[in-house]
Amino acid sequence: MTAPPLAQRPSKALLIGLVVSGVLALAVLAIMLFSGGPVGFGLSALLAVAPLPVLLAAVLSLDRLEPEPKLHLAFAFAWGAGVAIVAGIALTLVGQEFFVRAGYTSTAVENIGAVVLAPIVEEALKGSALLLLLRRRAEIDGLTDGIVYASMAGLGFAAVENVGYYLLAFGEDGAGAAVQLFVLRGLIDPLGHPIYTSMIGLGVAYALTRRNPARYAAIPFGYVGAVFLHGLWNGAATTGSLEWVGVAYLVIMAALVLLIVVTVVERRHLIARMAFYLPAYGQTGLVSDADVRMLTTLSARKAARKWARGAGLGQAMSDYQQAATELTMLHLRAERQGVEPRRFAMERDALLGAMARARRW
Repeated sequence: MTAPPLAQRPSKALLIGLVVSGVLALAVLAIMLFSGGPVGFGLSALLAVAPLPVLLAAVLSLDRLEPEPKLHLAFAFAWGAGVAIVAGIALTLVGQEFFVRAGYTSTAVENIGAVVLAPIVEEALKGSALLLLLRRRAEIDGLTDGIVYASMAGLGFAAVENVGYYLLAFGEDGAGAAVQLFVLRGLIDPLGHPIYTSMIGLGVAYALTRRNPARYAAIPFGYVGAVFLHGLWNGAATTGSLEWVGVAYLVIMAALVLLIVVTVVERRHLIARMAFYLPAYGQTGLVSDADVRMLTTLSARKAARKWARGAGLGQAMSDYQQAATELTMLHLRAERQGVEPRRFAMERDALLGAMARARRW
């Protein structure tokens, strides 16, 4: 019997990408430390990292029913923090140089860089993490997966970028200026980058989980949406107008509401399909009516894991829940995209095998 999809070995390309991205992120942080000094860097890093636990928990909570592989999530975060940061700075500077040579004033060049070049370049680079994961397309089963991966890339990018911004503020006006900027970037608008890039995540996930002929058009549409939101916020910030900043903030919050609605609707659909597909496996002895009731609500799943931990079966319960959810996702992929019958049977049997090994109650 083949290993279930949930136990896939990571590809060499994924591991290499993770290492390269991590090294680049550390290199950027080392340069910041050298240029800004230990005090300024320490404060800036602390301010940048402070909201991360809450933000990561918020993003990962979207995908509790079918958690993504930790290595893939780490890759997306590291890609945003490393490759996207380094390439984004380089390409934006190159683009600004063209406008300098064209005779634009320094103020105009700075504004063009912030409002036009940065959104175009940075969203393309952050979104490329999703495109790289297309090779592992079995991991993107729905729109929520696209949002989660894109948000991880956005959080990685924002974390390193914020260190740089706080360090600049500290160097110009001291600790008070860095803290003041933190209020804006770390408290008022901490989800900016994840929200922008989630538009691309939606596009990529839609293209992978649908069968209509125009599905791949969703990727450039998502990219345009990401660039628009990013450019809108940067443009409002450059005006110095609270009214424009307020308008941009409301638009971005509307996008956040849209993303939350998408995840809630998709979760309800998954639960409904779970209740539809899993009872058919009752004859295998692996899924009882009580199991179906447990699997189709988050609270019941959590309670089952708590009971299982007390009985020394915590890992077994987690494996069972994940395999049962993956089995439902397999049926959904077949329903939405079509799956070759032999491959469907192999993956189904592998997942049933995982459920059989885990179910000891």
